[in-house]
Amino acid sequence: MMTSRSPSGGPPERGRPSSVLYLGCPPAARVDIERQLAAVRLAVVWVDSSLQAGAELQRRDLPVFADFARGAAVLEPLRELRVKYPSMLLVGIVDAGRPDLATEAVLAAAADVVTVPFDARRLVHILDRERAYAAGERPAEAEVDELYALSPAMRELRSHIAAAALSRAGVLICGDSGTGRQIVARALHAAARPQRPGSFVSIDCAAFDPDALGTHLFGVAPRAEEHLPARGLERLSQTGRLHEAVGGSLYLRNILEAPTRVQRRLARLLRDREAVLAETGEIIAFDVRCMVAADHQIESAVRDGSVQEELYRRISVARLDLPALRHRREDIPALANYFLRRACAAQKVTQKVFSRSALALLSALPWTGNAAELSTLMHTIVAGLTTRGIGVEDVLAHVRLDSGSVMVARGGTLRQARAQFEQQYIASILQQHRGRITQAAKALGIQRTNLYRKIRTLRVSSSSSSSSSSSSSSSSSQAR
Repeated sequence: MMTSRSPSGGPPERGRPSSVLYLGCPPAARVDIERQLAAVRLAVVWVDSSLQAGAELQRRDLPVFADFARGAAVLEPLRELRVKYPSMLLVGIVDAGRPDLATEAVLAAAADVVTVPFDARRLVHILDRERAYAAGERPAEAEVDELYALSPAMRELRSHIAAAALSRAGVLICGDSGTGRQIVARALHAAARPQRPGSFVSIDCAAFDPDALGTHLFGVAPRAEEHLPARGLERLSQTGRLHEAVGGSLYLRNILEAPTRVQRRLARLLRDREAVLAETGEIIAFDVRCMVAADHQIESAVRDGSVQEELYRRISVARLDLPALRHRREDIPALANYFLRRACAAQKVTQKVFSRSALALLSALPWTGNAAELSTLMHTIVAGLTTRGIGVEDVLAHVRLDSGSVMVARGGTLRQARAQFEQQYIASILQQHRGRITQAAKALGIQRTNLYRKIRTLRVSSSSSSSSSSSSSSSSSQAR
């Protein structure tokens, strides 16, 4: 039976739907979800079958939220709906502990994948983003958590973000280039918003002349030490970016490029947590969380003096270490889908969809350039694609397979190269699924019997398929 409830608050934003279809939600969770969506002015129409959903979609064009916790029970009605309504906007709702269901959501042409418990503002942002894509517009910059946290590494990082949000202490965000340091900073800012609702101010210290950076930050030039106010407080102008960050978050990139005098002023400000307002002379509180992006070499920069030790102490009270993409492979399908939709919108082409084998290959690649490399690949693939579907050959046409978890030896015949690629690719997929034959065969898009045969004929490493026989029966029960 379908039910709906009018959302509270004023009228919805222009162009945004006022209602959504929610397919397959467990009855016990409906009251809480209805309350969360009502807070963002979305009414819910609960449906449990393609027949119910189709009847509603015939009357009006609504986005569909599908709860994938039911697995196959929701996949069948979704397939039926997709045939009848190919342009249906679908958002997958999955459990963070079931990354395989995120893959199923992507294969069902979901616009995005959200884990439970979800932030209703994230769902609203997805709807606004897709509306902008459909209209050929550029979506507004996200102010909500866009982290994909299906992997254990990212779920752990998310817990650290929640803990860091409870304090205004400085946070050092460490990670290699392309790991999403600014996205993590925004997630931390969003998590702290109830206590600190101010702005998110992002500054690249390398974008300014050394003589101009201090004025850009503080709004005023430094005074000589003897002319500082009696309490030794720094001066801030209302025109400076630091004043703009009061009550919110300050995010600094390339701190090594900041001159020593600017680093010292910033350290003093973070120490005192007070400043003198240049326009009036009054003392104001400097209630700002300072977040600094850095790679893992920052300690050596402190030792050689490139980063002032006093400043380092203030900005590293808490530390968040970001995993490389190759250490969070469970997040790759949803992340690749996000980048794919963004690439299609930027190039103004019809949205593309992945094949299962293409997603499996993307999940197995080494990704030395992290998420930034994945984003670039999606733009490259879309630019040269004439079909709607993305197959494994479309990925292979634009990647190098000479390093990392997937390798192809140089030289030899095409048959030999193909055999070696299949051997190492299958080994990688088996490792990804911990030797579970049923799940690996599904990811590869082949029957279990065919996978067993390939393991034997290609002599796939026994370490990759160890205990596969004992795990296959348990995998079957899990799949059911």
